[in-house]
Order: sequence, then structure tokens, then C-alpha cells
Amino acid sequence: MDTKEVAKAFTSLCAKGEFDAAGQKFWSDDVVSREPMPGDMAKVEGRKAVLGKGEWWYANNKVHESKVEGPYVHGNQFVVRFTFDVTPKDGKRMTMDELGVYTVANGRIVDEAFFYSGT
Repeated sequence: MDTKEVAKAFTSLCAKGEFDAAGQKFWSDDVVSREPMPGDMAKVEGRKAVLGKGEWWYANNKVHESKVEGPYVHGNQFVVRFTFDVTPKDGKRMTMDELGVYTVANGRIVDEAFFYSGT
């Protein structure tokens, strides 16, 4: 699959709420995932670690609704916009607005970096 095909299929699964399935299908074994925050989740490497990050997120947040826009493709990268209506386990309900920038090689996502809204 080329980048455009990966981007469309990945985003389609995410739009259906199948975020784990999208990752399972398209992450490379050595995928790197980066978040703009300090701590253990700032950078995780490898499929198992990225799956663990997702498990942690779902265990600590209740997602009421999600919206997925994109993909926007350029070369071997694509961008997806995610909007989540979420309540953190120990916090107040809020809206998260973030962009995921994905890099594809050999039909697999090898890097994902997330950018959050400044508001």
C-alpha cells in the first residue's frame, strides 16, 4: 500500500471509533509515538509500548464522542485531526483537539507525532 492508501484506510477505521484496530493493522513493529508532554508517554518505541500507551489512555479517560477529519496527505506523511469529548478519570469533562502526523514506510506507520490545540 502507498501512503495515500494507508492514510485512507487508517483514517476510515479511526472514524468508526476503531482506533486500536487501525494501529494494529498499520503500525510497524518499530513504530515511534511522540506526545508534547513530559514523562513516560512523551516518547514510546515499538508496537507493544504504543499499544500500552493506548491502554493507559483508555483506562484513564472516558470518551463520550470522537470526530475524525482527514486524511491530508503529502509525500510519505499524512495528517489527521481528532476532536474528543472526554472526561479524564480524575478531572473535568473537556474537548481535546489534536493533530496526528504520521510517517509511512513500506506500507506501515513508522512514526506518529501528536500536536494539541493551544486553547
